[in-house]
Amino acid sequence: MARRTKDAPGRVTPKGGRVTPKGGAKPGARAVVPPPSGRYTPPIPKVYKESPRWVPVLLLTLLVVGMLTIVCNYLGLLPGGAKNAYLFVGLGFITAGFITATRYR
Repeated sequence: MARRTKDAPGRVTPKGGRVTPKGGAKPGARAVVPPPSGRYTPPIPKVYKESPRWVPVLLLTLLVVGMLTIVCNYLGLLPGGAKNAYLFVGLGFITAGFITATRYR
């Protein structure tokens, strides 16, 4: 692999652009066009997507209920004392909140 120098820190030619011979284009000479890049460029969406109002409400509700379940378990406020089942229920609510967060736009 060639070593980078201070004179050429990055790309020398524009990506996907036309490459002309050194010294400029000569009359009657054809320009060399590089092949197109293999990268996929997704199309620009025509409409900006927006989440319904219930998505952020559900997101915050699930996170808060999960947090309160875990805190109440440690304080012994839930029936039956501190049980691991309450911790798993609280973590389940928090996980559902994070899954809902991935749907928020």
